[in-house]
Amino acid sequence: MVDDFAPNGLLAKVIKDFTPRDAQQKMAAEVRRAIEHNLPLVVEAGTGTGKTFAYLVPALRCGKKVIISTGSKNLQDQLYSKDLPIIKKALEFSGKIALLKGRSNYLCLERLAHNNGAGGELSKTMQVDLTRVKQWSIKTQDGDISRCSVVTENSPIWPILTSTNDSCLGSECPQFDDCYVVKARRRALNADIVVVNHHLFLADIVVKDTGFGELIPQADVLIFDEAHQFPDLACQYFGQQLDSRQLFDLAKEISLCYHTEFRDTAQLQKCADKLLKCTQDLRIAIGNISLKGNLRDLLHNSLVRAEIDYLKSALVFSQEVLQLNIGRSSTLDNCFERVNQYQTLLSRLLNLTVTGFSYWYECIGNHFSLAITPLSITDKFTELMAERKGAWIFTSATLSVNNNLDYFTKRLGLTQAASLILESPFDYANQTIFCVPRYIPSPNDKNIASKLVDILLPLIEANRGRCFFLCTSYMIMNELARLFKEKTLLPVLVQGETSKTELLEQFVDKGNALLVATSSFWEGIDMRGDVLSCVIIDKLPFTSPDEPLMKARIEDCLLQGGEPFNDIQIPEAVITLKQGVGRLIRHHQDRGAIIICDNRLVMRPYGAVFMNSLPPSPRTRSVDKVTDFLLTKK
Repeated sequence: MVDDFAPNGLLAKVIKDFTPRDAQQKMAAEVRRAIEHNLPLVVEAGTGTGKTFAYLVPALRCGKKVIISTGSKNLQDQLYSKDLPIIKKALEFSGKIALLKGRSNYLCLERLAHNNGAGGELSKTMQVDLTRVKQWSIKTQDGDISRCSVVTENSPIWPILTSTNDSCLGSECPQFDDCYVVKARRRALNADIVVVNHHLFLADIVVKDTGFGELIPQADVLIFDEAHQFPDLACQYFGQQLDSRQLFDLAKEISLCYHTEFRDTAQLQKCADKLLKCTQDLRIAIGNISLKGNLRDLLHNSLVRAEIDYLKSALVFSQEVLQLNIGRSSTLDNCFERVNQYQTLLSRLLNLTVTGFSYWYECIGNHFSLAITPLSITDKFTELMAERKGAWIFTSATLSVNNNLDYFTKRLGLTQAASLILESPFDYANQTIFCVPRYIPSPNDKNIASKLVDILLPLIEANRGRCFFLCTSYMIMNELARLFKEKTLLPVLVQGETSKTELLEQFVDKGNALLVATSSFWEGIDMRGDVLSCVIIDKLPFTSPDEPLMKARIEDCLLQGGEPFNDIQIPEAVITLKQGVGRLIRHHQDRGAIIICDNRLVMRPYGAVFMNSLPPSPRTRSVDKVTDFLLTKK
């Protein structure tokens, strides 16, 4: 195994400038051992370790069925299109490799056919997109909508032309034999290596798909990259959720059936209209601002409770109408099943007496979600691993807290797993400088944005931009962006002004930009070279104790005699901070500064936990020293 990673090994022959790394070889050896003996393994591999190749080589060599799950669809595409072809070539691997995404990523031929007769129901823009999708559908081999270049990825036509677990007709679908999801699953069944993402993996466990079972095949080896995301995602998927998009989609489906096939049944349109109106009225009753809160508190609002009763009535009416039309079409039968499912789900959400769960709601724009989330998934996940025997391997650059993996392993019940922490091979002592500036205001200071701009703008301008300013809230992000735009001639890019991909392209193209962003830019960004040489973070990323899931976990921790701040809040913040700091150094030739604008790092005892968890950069309190470092050539 180590020979593959040697200076004259197989990887060196196909990868330009390949450099052997001890940490990479150690990880590959541990992964191989876990695969051979069907063991659980947890590996934190610091940035630059080369963890992807360290698990791909033994995975391709093992001769077993392997599932690789990544943190996002973008990483999934990179793994399938870039990394795996390199290893496949190096090892002369002759097995089959498949990419499998969730249903909503594939064109649904039945919904395309169904919507052909609904032209009058669509806006002119959507009608144009519908025509373009129809033309593309003739050419596409796999139906992957990300490869449809003639329609934008965020076009409102896609939710109409793709299916969900709820709306899929399964084996009852007239287009079943030609279905792109079925074809993708067949390829996955026949493949040796299957690349999925965490969302699909977890959804597939929780939802047994109607008609043709699970999408993801059984495997002997399961590898989870970007595993730090997995516990929180698993909590969400092992919970239950009803959202307005599900209800809107159901109402539109019933209405479409009336307009295209069943004009003789006006009651279909009536129940669709009632369901749509009750869903909209409930959203209005919840409030007109984006927020997330405790569902128990929300249900004390008499107006909200009344609108939920109206929604329950609309579901009962829809159930009665659809029941009279059972057997007339597979689509109507599916709608009937969904109505029953949503009635059951709503009743569960309204039963607030069950302990061990967080009850919460969220509003984003015109949509809402009502949800319950288990506070612990340890038992559930342990049971899952026992049921699906094999090697379970979890890896990320950010799993440990204070050089300890207990926080991660306890959440998934992996306390008996082998574990390994591999430090980054980067030379942080010479490549970086770390600063908590003097004279910065308290994180709760009302004028913190203005003071941070005054302190840091000279440094940012001296560095000619090339800076990420990562924020812990949209409010501080927007205020900082406004002030920077007023006070500097440098290009100021702001999250939300355009897509994430477009923002990053602009950042690279301009070469002297300041990007002000929040949550989605803290991880998954790989900016190498001089284009990014400074990362500033506004404060330690503690989750608000009033956030519903965090509040419930805190209460549960207290009941068990724990210390919520030490046991939950600090570890969560440490892992998030490590992700943000990790945006800076992505290559052994990168060089730059990390600035964290929070005195608690040096003033509070728990600051040591954060500092011990971060890379070993030289430290200073002087912004001037940071400027000198950035202006000093390599």
